[in-house]
Amino acid sequence: MSRFPIVVAVVCFLFVAIFPSQSRADDPWPLEKLSSPPAMKWLDDSSPIRSLTYENEKFEGHTTDVFAFYATPGTISGDASKDRNLPAVVLIHGGGGTAFAEWTWLWAKRGYAAIAMDLSGRRPAAPKFDPATGELIVVHSRPAGRVRLERGGPEHGHTEKFSNVGGDPTDDWQNHSVPAVIRAHSLIRSFPEVDSERTAVTGISWGGYMTCIVASVDHRFKAAVPVYGCGFLYDGESVQRPAIDQLSLEKRTEWISKYDPSAWLPQCRVPIFFVNGTNDVHYPLVSYSRSYGLVKCPKQIRIEVKMRHGHQAGWAPKEIGRFIDHYLLGADALPQFGKPEIKAGLATVDVSSSLGLKQAQLHYTIDDGRLSERSWTSVLAKQNGQTISAIVPQEATIWLFSATDSRDAMVSTDVVFAK
Repeated sequence: MSRFPIVVAVVCFLFVAIFPSQSRADDPWPLEKLSSPPAMKWLDDSSPIRSLTYENEKFEGHTTDVFAFYATPGTISGDASKDRNLPAVVLIHGGGGTAFAEWTWLWAKRGYAAIAMDLSGRRPAAPKFDPATGELIVVHSRPAGRVRLERGGPEHGHTEKFSNVGGDPTDDWQNHSVPAVIRAHSLIRSFPEVDSERTAVTGISWGGYMTCIVASVDHRFKAAVPVYGCGFLYDGESVQRPAIDQLSLEKRTEWISKYDPSAWLPQCRVPIFFVNGTNDVHYPLVSYSRSYGLVKCPKQIRIEVKMRHGHQAGWAPKEIGRFIDHYLLGADALPQFGKPEIKAGLATVDVSSSLGLKQAQLHYTIDDGRLSERSWTSVLAKQNGQTISAIVPQEATIWLFSATDSRDAMVSTDVVFAK
């Protein structure tokens, strides 16, 4: 039997002792309130991907319902014997998204129980399956095809995310979506086929934003992967900044202190893996690096040159599953970087990998101007034992290293800004 779970337990105990939880006195989402499984009902409890609703916060005077898809190795295969002691993952969609049946299907195939909720008060179309093979027929539903729930919560729009801040908090999207995610976690932990001590969360874009907050509030998760989403949306080149800047000074201050992930990430205790691209316009590289810098617990980062932005592109990187497998299943870790250094133009960094490295690269840009518009150059780095090195051009404005192991799993160093 692997000693990994014991080692992780010891490491986590020591980490919490060194970095105790710094829960805020004004925490609007107390975990003790949200840790009990919510009332729920099955809408479909016999299909390969099942449908349910569960109760959430009050909105417009009534308790709201949240729709979710749920899948396991047993439901998608028809073999209930597979559903024992399962690790589980909570899946958070981004803007324009919904509960994605395909996402739960992909994780169930990996051996996980998976729940994906809708955070706009709606219900997407039921999934369809090939009658001959039983495989999911992937159809990406349009927002127009999603049905509004009779007791749905706030919409997933700019008004609900930004303008409604201040005054009555029950019309703020975050005051429904954060509890909705944590309650989905409490619900999936309560299912008999799930090992409640092996759960993770990952989200894309606004779901990544939400992952940053939820992982900082709900310490029951054992791993978290925010894709694209980050904090410091009120600063730099974030496309969300204009909506925040339009708020009054009082509302802007409240939004930043309550709803920007930068206010929460310093208290994160969950091992976390940040995934983004060099040119992302929604969550720019400076904001992303600053968010990563706030985290004190075990963390890693993956910055891909010109990674596309989208739901399918956001759940595609294999490293997301590898990172979660490491913390929940005891699988091999992703390569681990030290801190990069540069002297006389030569950049070096130490890296370790139990599986060995297939490739190491230096990525840099010599451009100024908007981060989303810069061109990037990638060159092979030299490997000398556990040290990789490369010459950084004097005119480089931003640079970072990446390393790829024998599984083709890639991680990077944090980003280095010359200016």
